[in-house]
Amino acid sequence: MNILGISGYYHDSAAVLVQDGKIIAAAQEERFTRIKHDHDFPINAVRYCLAEGGIEGGEIDAVAFYDKPITKFVRLMETYFSVAPRGLNSFMMAVPLWLKQKLWIPYQIEKSLNSCGVKANNVYFPEHHESHGASTYYPSPFEEAAILTMDGVGEWATSTIGVGRGNSIEIFKELRFPHSLGLLYSAFTYFTGFRVNSGEYKLMGLAPYGKPKYVKLIYDHLLDIRDDGSFRLNMDYFGYLEGLRMTGPKFDGLFDGPPRKPESAITQREMDIAASIQVVTEDIVLRMARYARKITGMKNLCLSGGVALNCVANGKLLRENVFDDIYVQPASGDAGGALGAALLVWHQVDGNARHADGVKDSMQGAYLGPQFSDDEIGAYLDTHGYAARKLESADWSGEIARLIASEKVVGLFQGRMEFGPRALGNRSIIGDARSTTMQSVMNLKIKYRESFRPFAPSCLEEHVSDYFDIDRPSPYMLMVADVRSDRLVAHEAQEFEFGDMINQVRSDIPAITHVDNSARIQTVSKETNKPYHDIIKAFHDITGYGVIINTSFNVRGEPIVCTPEDAYRCFMRTEMDYLVLGSYLLGKEDQKAFNDDENWRESYQLD
Repeated sequence: MNILGISGYYHDSAAVLVQDGKIIAAAQEERFTRIKHDHDFPINAVRYCLAEGGIEGGEIDAVAFYDKPITKFVRLMETYFSVAPRGLNSFMMAVPLWLKQKLWIPYQIEKSLNSCGVKANNVYFPEHHESHGASTYYPSPFEEAAILTMDGVGEWATSTIGVGRGNSIEIFKELRFPHSLGLLYSAFTYFTGFRVNSGEYKLMGLAPYGKPKYVKLIYDHLLDIRDDGSFRLNMDYFGYLEGLRMTGPKFDGLFDGPPRKPESAITQREMDIAASIQVVTEDIVLRMARYARKITGMKNLCLSGGVALNCVANGKLLRENVFDDIYVQPASGDAGGALGAALLVWHQVDGNARHADGVKDSMQGAYLGPQFSDDEIGAYLDTHGYAARKLESADWSGEIARLIASEKVVGLFQGRMEFGPRALGNRSIIGDARSTTMQSVMNLKIKYRESFRPFAPSCLEEHVSDYFDIDRPSPYMLMVADVRSDRLVAHEAQEFEFGDMINQVRSDIPAITHVDNSARIQTVSKETNKPYHDIIKAFHDITGYGVIINTSFNVRGEPIVCTPEDAYRCFMRTEMDYLVLGSYLLGKEDQKAFNDDENWRESYQLD
């Protein structure tokens, strides 16, 4: 049975193919169109999924769209009517788009599949947070678990608590719009000068540089919180009900002035605001999780929704031992809703059994996107005349490890592309975590992004506890833990300027140690990704360190690369030293002059 899951029209459109309960393919539309967070109907992702599943000229047994558009439209109309006549401009922008496009999703699905030569027999529309819940529970290793979903808003729900048992899930508690943890965090994202729906992770990365001086102010003026984690926002301070701004004038007065202008200098105020909303977010997540444990009685928790990408909050939840174990869907945002919708049809609608072994999930490491053979890569290189050397398989990992150990920056393109926002070793830029200069080099010369942004470590799963205070795998880079105290460098207590804080050496793996001595960890298993594990193992054999830097293969504002062409273009636009395309190694100095006729810096820097 073939089930196609689809998300679209808001941000991070995606398509997923599930065949007889197994995830065959999954990809975001942005990877194909090269438009970051592309929200259009994911026709290219659909075509990829159909091709990967060998579905040509046949039929899809079911299509599942990740939410209920009509219910969402009703919420939109009720919201506008409740604040009228304010918000007229926003209303006039939104309604024509709905009438032209978003209310015609069943027709768009049929039309798009017909263009691919495929017919859909049945179309389902589960609720948004049902899709989120299904996306994390069904692939999880747990036979039963509590489910907690948190995001901006679906139809009406903004957070839900439920339970998964066997092949079914039940959602029985929800927090409703406009009271939303995701929108609260996005309001602060906007106020600190970052882009909503893409800059939230920047706010999280900025938080350790500040002090949480505004926490009491937030609780006193912005929200009324209860012990169960539910809360009500004081909408006098927010603008998203009626306008195109997340915050209102009263918000400006509360936080010492207007929002920071994008790309302007970051001040101590923004750092302190980031620290404060991070503390509040963690408090709300912990309260919701404790309440979920209380009312479900479950020992394990499954997390999803955009807020579940806050890996700092996830790490704190893990350390607090509210649950015995936690599973986070690696594509927790809207893209993952496509997966949840498809699995919901397979298990809950059609009643098919679910099997969990208590150890491994069914996400296959999130390596669910396109891959390219050496023959295809070789043909691409030959066609364009790009200089490359094919590495022998026996020395492939050793050669790459030696380059990293000599502080070279390497673009790594191999295997299937990752599904979700994190690059996990197949579309990654990698480097030496021991380097005292690598963070600034990668940020300023490779990624072209803000200097404060931290980099994540990829660590051999079997050695993770040698470096970090964590006792379990973290395969999807969704948990933050402290670097072990015996690896830290002692410093005299003193105040540092922002730039000095960024460049301070804090441990013997300084390139991945954040300002608060933490790291966002990816553990690498040889069972899940043997080639990537082999590189890190070879690096360990050379240096004695089983940990390297891993950041996504892209520049700021660009989606993660999908094809060899994407990878080569990104390689040549940056100061990367080497590029690995499958078995082929390319050195920057060996390449001919690259003629780039696209003003990519101007386009991408908007993110």
